[in-house]
Amino acid sequence: MSTPSLRERLWRLVDWLHSFRYVRFGLVGASGTVVNLAVLYTAHEFLFNAIEPPGSKPYFSLALAIAVATVNNFTWNRLWTWSDRLHATSVQQEDGYSKRSLLAQLGQYATASWLGILLQYALTLWLAHFMHYLLANVIAIVMASVSNFIANDRWTFRHRRKP
Repeated sequence: MSTPSLRERLWRLVDWLHSFRYVRFGLVGASGTVVNLAVLYTAHEFLFNAIEPPGSKPYFSLALAIAVATVNNFTWNRLWTWSDRLHATSVQQEDGYSKRSLLAQLGQYATASWLGILLQYALTLWLAHFMHYLLANVIAIVMASVSNFIANDRWTFRHRRKP
């Protein structure tokens, strides 16, 4: 019996990690962090560059970054992290799930994430007084992720009871 190659061992590790929902949530969150930082930087440095006074830019750019990252995270969490669960707001139809239920679930996801979003927003603005705004945003995202996971695991993507 031969020993598995490094490549085979790495794929086994990836498969094993995939079985942990919080790891998948963390990977989605990491992609959301990249989206958040890219939108925050682009909005802060270019899109809202003409806003006066300059101290107002972080409020607008951060709100846009959080909104775009929330939609990104919802999409990937729905498709991957909690793909094995029937969604609590879904209405089964012949052609799949209704558009209204998808929008309702996005609203539910955003509502469940409100504490983390508010925490991220407030911490980023506060920490930005002491460090670069992008570093402040990363620290705030990490701190808010635990509450987001718990709220969405227990409410947005909970198992739907059968009638």
